[in-house]
Amino acid sequence: MLENKVVELLNRQVNKELYSAYLYLDFSNFYYDQGLEGFGNWYRIQAQEERDHAMLFVQYLQNNGEKVVLETIDKPQVALTCSKTVLEEGLKHERYVTELIHTIYDAAYTVKDFRTMQFLDWFVKEQGEEETNAEGLVKKYELFGDDPKSLYMLDSELGARTYSAPSLSL
Repeated sequence: MLENKVVELLNRQVNKELYSAYLYLDFSNFYYDQGLEGFGNWYRIQAQEERDHAMLFVQYLQNNGEKVVLETIDKPQVALTCSKTVLEEGLKHERYVTELIHTIYDAAYTVKDFRTMQFLDWFVKEQGEEETNAEGLVKKYELFGDDPKSLYMLDSELGARTYSAPSLSL
């Protein structure tokens, strides 16, 4: 049995990961509407990753005999006004998710829940990669976004991204 506070935070994270998938699907739709299919592809894959992250939390809770509690997923409230703003909001959101993971880790550490800490180690590393990727997108857009030819090349690069499911053994 996991400690109640840890279970509460893990369940909350399921909902936050599903919200992230919803948010990134919204970003993807924005870019498709703008004719930037590569950016749209990149965020559609992000949405798939976030959904899979939620399922990893669900499986972890179930594997530990805990009840999974699903909550309502909020509608994204991010104003999708321009491409750069969307990218900046993506980076901001990844930093927020990192804080959430750290909060769960801290709660597990406090009660010496080493199994949950080990489970979360993968997410800590993953969030570092997510922040780096999101920051890189912002920087690339700042460098190339105003030049149509460069933007076309960047969009093509992002369109080549493919999905690979996370490989985390529980």
